[in-house]
Amino acid sequence: MPVKTGEFKGHPTISLLKDETDMRPFTFGMGKARLILENLEAIKQFVESNDKGSSNSETEAE
Repeated sequence: MPVKTGEFKGHPTISLLKDETDMRPFTFGMGKARLILENLEAIKQFVESNDKGSSNSETEAE
């Protein structure tokens, strides 16, 4: 998964892309990055308990 870093209003951001042509990356800053890290285990459990074996399960929810 490609990752790009950038800036928004003088603050650092990170963007996660599905592939190089992704036009709608998942972009967030330091506050959300810290929140994700603090809750990484809960996020892993969420994915495991809701993943139906489909690699497109997150796309289907959009």
